[in-house]
Amino acid sequence: MNTESDRANLPLRTWRLRYTPTPRNAVEARHGARCVLRSWGVPTETREAVELVVSELVTNAVRHGRVPGRCFEVAMTYEGEKAVDIEVSDACPRRPLPADPDPEATSGRGLLLVTAPAQSWEVRDRGVGKTVWARVLV
Repeated sequence: MNTESDRANLPLRTWRLRYTPTPRNAVEARHGARCVLRSWGVPTETREAVELVVSELVTNAVRHGRVPGRCFEVAMTYEGEKAVDIEVSDACPRRPLPADPDPEATSGRGLLLVTAPAQSWEVRDRGVGKTVWARVLV
């Protein structure tokens, strides 16, 4: 059993990769995140929530944030038994907005799916484009 002092001494873990914005690389980014989360020993329930957030944000970056000649980037930070922070950055300056989709619509629910498991999320400007950040508690 971990004590409070054990948790305080757990290392901060980070992972970051860039991908060209293609549907195939969206799959690769999700797979990479899944493997890293498992290797970090993130609890199953938290891991599944993080995988959902990564999946939705990466899909948005590929579908809506694509800029010719530019990559998107996925980063995660695990604050040992506290939280997992997720960042997906792309070169498009257009900010995502939560939608209120028609019940018959086949898309438009991505940010609603991010909001459910994430304790918080926000859009951050960067030099070129934006970063969508979310935090999932462990």
